[in-house]
Amino acid sequence: MKLSIIDQAPISSGQTPREALMNSVQLAQVAESLGYTRYWIAEHHNLPGLACPAPEVMLGLIGGQTNSIRIGSGAVLLPHYRPYKVAELFNMLATLFPGRVDIGIGRAPGGSAEASNALSENFLQNVWKLPERLDELLLYLYDAAPPENEHAKLSASPVPKIMPDPWLLGTSEKSAALAAEKGLAYNFGQFMSDQEGISIVRHYVDSFQQSITTPQPKVTVTVSAVCAKTSEQAKEIAASSIIWSIQRDKGEGNEGIPTIQEAKDYPLTLKEKDKVDQWMDKMIVGTPEAVSEKLLQVKETYEADEIMIHTNVYSHKDRIQSYRLIAEALLNPNKSE
Repeated sequence: MKLSIIDQAPISSGQTPREALMNSVQLAQVAESLGYTRYWIAEHHNLPGLACPAPEVMLGLIGGQTNSIRIGSGAVLLPHYRPYKVAELFNMLATLFPGRVDIGIGRAPGGSAEASNALSENFLQNVWKLPERLDELLLYLYDAAPPENEHAKLSASPVPKIMPDPWLLGTSEKSAALAAEKGLAYNFGQFMSDQEGISIVRHYVDSFQQSITTPQPKVTVTVSAVCAKTSEQAKEIAASSIIWSIQRDKGEGNEGIPTIQEAKDYPLTLKEKDKVDQWMDKMIVGTPEAVSEKLLQVKETYEADEIMIHTNVYSHKDRIQSYRLIAEALLNPNKSE
């Protein structure tokens, strides 16, 4: 069983962005000690409550304070950037941390329309051009341009001995088809998708075309999970992030993830109560035994190579404990803390 972590660097109520980012560093260190395969950090812009707009900056810090865990972006939002600069950044990370760097690519804006306009012109056009931008990025990363290509003489230096592993992240058949066409490893974001994921992943596997980066299809499925010693505790802990999502949908929640008590006290409409129940059903929430069983079911159902876990909760201590309990159940079943 391979387990990994995707981190959004959430800011909790009463917390500073710096504290949230330092918590991310600690989370990566703990993940390494527990046997998680990789730690990825996401990119967001102008979204209150999320502290990381620049994964490449955090990965430099985290790579220097860990030793073996793979580190990567979940994801670099390529429509905002020129592929050459992205290749330089991740080649540099791969030079600093040999054999440990993943470059996850996404097409989402990662924030408001105003932020997208401030980051890059013609964002929607750049989304349509993502296949061409991916090709260009891979040319720089793998120095595979034919001699007649205009980029053939460019080197995205420093060129590492072990290149970063490219992944495509997505939530739809469109992203799965693109990953298969380009011969990229695929991360399906079940926690963000309302679509039927099993058929999407199957389409990727069935359509996969071998490439220089990935000789055979590679699938990771990302789920939201909260684990605690009792199911009641797990539900209480998980509720804080669900209430926060409802607050943000209403233009509230700028203070960050609410406390458990604040979440309990938040007035919900009947429609919002139904939404809480729907989200709770979609998440994997419960005791180590219940959560580990469901994670194994996800792996088997999707025939995934790896499961990536997303956990946003108010308490950093509860978040660390959730990842620890899952690791003890699935990665270190004979280890007692």
